[in-house]
Amino acid sequence: MTALLRYVKKSLFVRLLLIFGFTVISFFLIISLSLRAVNQTAITIETIPDFYMRNVESIIEDIGTPPNLSNAMRLAEELDWTINIRNPIMRWSSDPDNRLNVDASNFSRNITADAEVRTIDNEDIIRVNRGGYDFYLYQRSLNESNINFFVVYMGAALAAIVLFLNYFMVNRLLDPVRMLKKGAERIEKGDLSYRVQSNRQDELGELTESINHMADSLQSMLEAKRQLLMAISHELRTPITKAKLRLEFMPESDEKEQLREDIDEIDLLISDLLETERLNNEHAVLAEESVFISEFVCGVSEQFQDYAGGLKIECPEEDREFLIDRLRMRLLITNLLNNAIRHGKGRPISVALSFFEERAIVEVIDQGEGIAEEHLDRISEPFYRADSARQRNTGGFGLGLYLCRLIAQAHGGELIIRSKLGEGTHISVNLPPAPQTVSKVEF
Repeated sequence: MTALLRYVKKSLFVRLLLIFGFTVISFFLIISLSLRAVNQTAITIETIPDFYMRNVESIIEDIGTPPNLSNAMRLAEELDWTINIRNPIMRWSSDPDNRLNVDASNFSRNITADAEVRTIDNEDIIRVNRGGYDFYLYQRSLNESNINFFVVYMGAALAAIVLFLNYFMVNRLLDPVRMLKKGAERIEKGDLSYRVQSNRQDELGELTESINHMADSLQSMLEAKRQLLMAISHELRTPITKAKLRLEFMPESDEKEQLREDIDEIDLLISDLLETERLNNEHAVLAEESVFISEFVCGVSEQFQDYAGGLKIECPEEDREFLIDRLRMRLLITNLLNNAIRHGKGRPISVALSFFEERAIVEVIDQGEGIAEEHLDRISEPFYRADSARQRNTGGFGLGLYLCRLIAQAHGGELIIRSKLGEGTHISVNLPPAPQTVSKVEF
């Protein structure tokens, strides 16, 4: 018995089979009992002689001739039968509705010398002639159609209960599927620390364990990649520093200037890589300090006033204090403005700060080339560029918006990009007054 229970517990198929087997058996029993209840509502011809021998003689004797109508009414109520009494001057019935017209009944067969079975509307009645009176006896109607409807309604109710129990059990059985779906969506969005909790031992439990092991493997692989990338980036700093020193001893020339730009570009790439990996770390710490946000945003933006296309800065006179990491927030605004200038085609750029409830909204708007709609969902992914054919001097490395998103999320905010091809790009960053604790920055 214990082994059977263990087998049932470990097999989802067997449990589903038991549930549907229970449903089939329940429906079979409901239908059988309903049909039996319906079939028991009529008295057959074969049962009437026995009934007559046992009861009718005593009924006629109790009524008497001439008939005692009060006795007849009492017997009709007690036996739940209808009694009709006829003679040339008397027509009496215990049932005011008198549902059967006994005068229109047809002879079926004799029971005794003064008793016979008659039929009307496929129903058997007993006629007894005694002392000049005709006594008609038949079962009082409980309205057979109502009886049948009651049985049907009861059967339907029981069937509905069985179906509900069936649904409830299957729904409970498939709860892990919904948990697995939620876990897969969380892992798909980059939350590799999420694990699906389940103590089942069947096939769904095994699938849950497989998904959790997959998440463990992915997390380990990405962590190893992150550590390798950070180690390589740190190691590259030494030869770059040496190259910069040697560059200073070279005579001035166009080649030296181009070489300096290339080295600075590599140095900037390494800095961005290190910063993004630091912000990807779930234990990343911001150097928070209280800053008047309007003054800060305007101060950083004013460094780009020499932009040929024109820079419009809008900051409210009312200022509020926010807890931010100055260096990283400066990097966010600088990257957004550099990106707007690079793709703004020399047209005006707007920087605006506003407050919505307790949050600050920083907006950078250009009227440049814009971004196609199919790229908007991925434009802030690392190393993703809307135009893969762009050169590095026009398209960057694909880290700028990714780093901006990480900085916004590290502060508990959000980076929102809206753009139309040929009409420009609108990027907004909303920030809470203080960074919120987040378990993991998604990437």
